[in-house]
Amino acid sequence: MKKLFNWMMIATIAVSTMTACTEEETPNNTVAISGVPATAVVEAGQTVDPVTANITAGDGLTTLVVYKDGVVVETINYTGEMNADYQFSYQTTAEDADKNLVFEFVATDMNGDTQTSTYVVTVGEIATVVKIENNITANTEWETGKVYVLSGRIAVTAGVELKIQPGVIVKGEAGSGANATALVIARGATIEAIGTAEQPIIFTSIADEIAPGMIASPNLDPDLDGLWGGLLVLGKAPSSFAGDVTEVQIEGIPPSDSNGLHGGDDPADYSGTIKYVSIRHGGANIGEGNEINGLTLGSVGSSTIIENVEVVANQDDGIEWFGGTVSVKNAVVWNAGDDALDTDMAWAGTLDNFIVISGGSTDHALEIDGPEGSYNDSHTLQNGTIVGNDASELGDFRDGARGTFKNILFQGFADPASTDGRGDLSLSGDKSLENFTNGILSFENLEVVLADGVSLSTMFKSGTDAYASAVADGAGTVGADKSVFADWTWSAVAGQLDALK
Repeated sequence: MKKLFNWMMIATIAVSTMTACTEEETPNNTVAISGVPATAVVEAGQTVDPVTANITAGDGLTTLVVYKDGVVVETINYTGEMNADYQFSYQTTAEDADKNLVFEFVATDMNGDTQTSTYVVTVGEIATVVKIENNITANTEWETGKVYVLSGRIAVTAGVELKIQPGVIVKGEAGSGANATALVIARGATIEAIGTAEQPIIFTSIADEIAPGMIASPNLDPDLDGLWGGLLVLGKAPSSFAGDVTEVQIEGIPPSDSNGLHGGDDPADYSGTIKYVSIRHGGANIGEGNEINGLTLGSVGSSTIIENVEVVANQDDGIEWFGGTVSVKNAVVWNAGDDALDTDMAWAGTLDNFIVISGGSTDHALEIDGPEGSYNDSHTLQNGTIVGNDASELGDFRDGARGTFKNILFQGFADPASTDGRGDLSLSGDKSLENFTNGILSFENLEVVLADGVSLSTMFKSGTDAYASAVADGAGTVGADKSVFADWTWSAVAGQLDALK
């Protein structure tokens, strides 16, 4: 009997040993989550940087549940995978401001084992400075009260709308050459930049300390230029290009960027609405003779609305039209580094009610160029006041210039005889002279405040003096209505328009 008991004990021990060995061979594996940081800090309105949760479950994964402040926001089901990656991101909102958001990632395996990883996101106040680093490829809205910083050349691509609310400030970072900063509205894209007299939209340099609600820069002089690029709007309207090609690259954008192409066959093309917009301190150079204008309009169509615009201290031209059919109403250009107003490639619109205040580097108040291809059209400039200085010229009409120029007052220009020809209005080239003779280039109701001892024919060359008359300072009967520029333009609040009638 004792011997039998001993054999039973041995058998029991053997079975127990075998069972123990079996359990060691198939252990209960744990669940692990890695890659999730403990904390992050963002401003309200910003997106939390993407996080990748790496999940390991030796017994096979069944679910991952994501909680935000204890509430389930997402559940992912699995089918026994031993490894899985989960991409997490979160767009904060205004309601998240000044809060700690607690995100929990709970992974469960097929044995019911769980692992939790906690991610706490501290959200600050709503971001008031937003950096723009990539092209805008989806409909986007920039909000009142914020400053948007362009980190480089930013294009709004075809089919996309950029809406800019009143009072927004857009600042371009420093850059030149291929890295010159600019905002480009490509063909087929639209910009709805609609400011108000109380809240104009301002484009300026990152060096400008201006903040929402201000009009004048608190730290930059109004003649400091070339600190960033400018605003370029491109469309599909007809233009006159050399060789009669249908599209060309706009001046100021490297050929490698196809968002710089303009041209087409739609005179009524629509590129958006621009109202109460001031553009300052631009004109960065991307190459010899290839600077960016303050406002560039390339083949922009007639359905586009541009009213109440100001350009201050641009190293190249203030506003330049490269063909197209768009009209502009109420424009002021102050301290242009080259030409204040420049037209090319058979632009076929109207500029109505404009003021030019020449700066120390302004070359021509008006530079009017003719078509480059066989397509011909012409434009009208009317109801303008142009203030010159000793260095600037009234205008140069060249290369087959065409158009109508009427009801314009010139004042403040020097005697051309004492300034090596500065201070006159000239027609350059046989084709321009021929167009003037045939009425294709015409002038009506020009008035000028002459410097002492200067005659009309000295200032207005090639017979254009027949369409000009001398007036006393303050006695002009034509010119711009300056009242539309009051309060919202830097030129007005700086007193530059005070002496104008």
